[in-house]
Amino acid sequence: MSYTKLYLAPGKEHSLLRQHPWVFSGAIRKADGEPEEGDVVEVYSSKREFLAMGHYAPGSIAVRVFSFEQTEPDYAFWKSKVQQAYDYRTRLGLTDNPHTDVYRLIYAEGDGVSGLIVDVYKDTAVIQTHTVGMYRVREHIARALQELYGSRLRAIYDKSAESLPAKAPVEAVNGYLFGESAGGVVVTENENQFFVDWESGQKTGFFIDQRENRDLLARYVKDRSVLNTFCYTGGFSVYALNAGAREVHSVDVSKKAIELTVKNGELSQAPERHEAFAVDTFEFLKGKEELYDVIILDPPAFAKSQKVRHNALMGYKRLNAEAMKKIKPGGILFTFSCSQVVDKYLFNSTVMAAAIEAGRNIRIMHHLSQPADHPISIFHPEGEYLKGLVLFVE
Repeated sequence: MSYTKLYLAPGKEHSLLRQHPWVFSGAIRKADGEPEEGDVVEVYSSKREFLAMGHYAPGSIAVRVFSFEQTEPDYAFWKSKVQQAYDYRTRLGLTDNPHTDVYRLIYAEGDGVSGLIVDVYKDTAVIQTHTVGMYRVREHIARALQELYGSRLRAIYDKSAESLPAKAPVEAVNGYLFGESAGGVVVTENENQFFVDWESGQKTGFFIDQRENRDLLARYVKDRSVLNTFCYTGGFSVYALNAGAREVHSVDVSKKAIELTVKNGELSQAPERHEAFAVDTFEFLKGKEELYDVIILDPPAFAKSQKVRHNALMGYKRLNAEAMKKIKPGGILFTFSCSQVVDKYLFNSTVMAAAIEAGRNIRIMHHLSQPADHPISIFHPEGEYLKGLVLFVE
């Protein structure tokens, strides 16, 4: 099968020769046709040397590469991608783990499939596509998942309607590609239980990327008071309760998130020590005299583009400074950013500025990132989005 060929301007092939999976629109000199969004295209150098194959899209990132070799992207090709991702999670000890049955099976560029996310919640897989090209092969992905998991898989849910580009030329509707489920399931993560609702929850239903950081929190909370801000469904709160925290306060502006947090708190070993508040975190902290032993700051992405990065940094600084003022001497602060345009060095500098403003002496205990089932390709450093610090506040 022949595909539209895109030819790069001279000198623009270097990133592809380094295996970077994106081709920016400004690097393309000409095309031998008029590709439409979602089409498979071949990319060539100015000297007409083959470089890569990928899905085309209008916009800044014009091609998202899925192969650096000429191939036929048929069902066998996509099944091999799913198999490779599965084998890697098996090596991590996640695909048949009695203590953890929730994990990310496919993480976009980290698994060589830019634009595709697949999360596993016990016996249900949730697919989320971010490009039209990947949306068009979702049936291949679903079929591969069925063949791979067999009877271990009860349902496959496609949740691409909100993740595709706003003007994408497809009428995506969320729904089951295979089987069905009664609106969610109780999953186990490091022996902690959570109710996950992928149909109406944010992203695919649960923030899997904080698994190891939640486990780390459990080391520091016994007999301590804990404040979990931007708690969403209470992941850190449940770990704290099960690890023996004296009291846990969960805060999120979303009433629906707080309802799920309360539900998950009831699945913990000590629900009586938990209280949840549907209020803005900044409002909750304002004028609050109560001091906490441990505070978690896990806000949504304050910056999703370079244009708003400065405002986001001011938001991170203000948030961290307020928390540093509310924490007890000898307290521990877990602070995060999931903004991809704010790298870890910039985040660390912002937290340092907050410490100066708060007038507290602070030591870094841990540098945090995303877990291994959210792998970062060494050729695509942009895949590292989650960064965090654990701070000892004197």
